[in-house]
Formats: sequence, structure tokens, C-alpha cells
Amino acid sequence: MEIKFKLNGKQIICQTNPSDVALDLLRSLGCYSVKRGCETSSCGLCSILMDQRSALSCSMPAPSLAGKDIYTLEGLQDQAKAIGSFLAAEGTEQCGYCSPGFIINVIAMQHDLSNPTDQEILAYLAGNLCRCSGYQGQLRAIRNYLAGDLHV
Repeated sequence: MEIKFKLNGKQIICQTNPSDVALDLLRSLGCYSVKRGCETSSCGLCSILMDQRSALSCSMPAPSLAGKDIYTLEGLQDQAKAIGSFLAAEGTEQCGYCSPGFIINVIAMQHDLSNPTDQEILAYLAGNLCRCSGYQGQLRAIRNYLAGDLHV
């Protein structure tokens, strides 16, 4: 079946099957920041922005992208670099594998909330698993990023 959607600001027309997974389709289109982890919607590695909201692409049928505005980190380089700098400054980038999911969720949170509390930040990060660090570093980094503290 043919589907049309916007990917990182560009109109895409492609073929897919109803049983295809969005994660695989996005990776086939060069979006390697979208990663495979648990494949059960539990780790956040496959996070994308769909119509400015965070979505898990590993459990989403590819045809559900039709008509949507999809962003991956490939289309959000400036924001990703800025947020990533704050994560690195707090020592949370030990392996970096989980960073794309964290960054996507911070961007989604910025669309939804202004001046989020620590509990609201942690709620946005709840679906992102990190095996290298505690989550306090991520929380500090996000607080600093949102406050515009450029001492990185």
C-alpha cells in the first residue's frame, strides 16, 4: 500500500505493508536515530515525534504514519545538539544509546508544558530506560537546559 507523510519536513510517498512496523520503515528511510531495543514499547529507544507528540515506533504499524508530521533526531539537529550538550555536561552520556529517546521526549515535553516540575519531567522520561546512569543526571541536565543555563 502507498502512504504519504511528512518526515523531518519533507513529503514522503512510499510503499509499505499493513504488517510493517514504523520503526523499520523509518530506518529504511535513513532515520538511524530511531533504534530497536525492547520491541515492547518499554524502553523508549524507538521514540519519534508524531504531530509534535512523542510516540513509540516499535509497536506502531507503518501505515499509521500516513498523513502525519513525523520528526526524528535527523530533522531536529540543532535542538538535539543543544540538549545532548547538557546531557553530556552532567555525565549522562556514558554510552549514549538511550540519548535519542530522551532527547525526543524533552522536545515533546517542551511542546506540551511550560516550566515543568521535576515530577512532570520525570513523567516524560518514565518510558526511557538507561542502563549506564541513574536518572538524577538526566533530570539535572534537563532542568539546566530548560532554564537556559549555558554553563556546559
